[in-house]
Amino acid sequence: MSQKQGVILYGPPGAGKDTVTRALAELDARYGQFTRLKIGTGKSTGYRMGTAEQLRELEAAGDVVYTNTRYGNTYVIDLPGLNAAFAAGVPVVHLGQVDGIRALVGGYAADWTVVLLWCPREVTVQRSQGRGDSDTTARLTAWEATREDLDAHPDMAWGLTMDTTTASPQEAAQLIDQLLTGAATV
Repeated sequence: MSQKQGVILYGPPGAGKDTVTRALAELDARYGQFTRLKIGTGKSTGYRMGTAEQLRELEAAGDVVYTNTRYGNTYVIDLPGLNAAFAAGVPVVHLGQVDGIRALVGGYAADWTVVLLWCPREVTVQRSQGRGDSDTTARLTAWEATREDLDAHPDMAWGLTMDTTTASPQEAAQLIDQLLTGAATV
């Protein structure tokens, strides 16, 4: 792999971003999920929990690459977090907004592999209920917002598109890894 490479996994809730990220890490220990800064409440696993004051400080320093609000929380991709993630290996950033992809690709110099992971709405319901989410309704609202976002950006170029109802997480991880290492043409 070249020196600064990262992966962006775009998709609705339930599309398998967490599962594919785990499969990437099992394939190669250099892969690790980027832990976004989260200002708010609820699930803390997979996030760096922060405060509104921390966000203001990052904004004042020009260290915010992208923020979005979902589930009543603010999620932040920040320069210090990205620098730490790249120092540790190959960050895998989870996003559900094309504007976030564009902000990240344009706001942080790296070779980004952008992957669309998709699943139908009913699969999001099944997966959310299967893992015991208490906010399945909010996840369906986010699924619909992701579908609208995708439809609003038909010009978006994807390095790889995967239907996670037909491809296993391991297959997706292998294809992503091949794209990064140049071992295969997809």
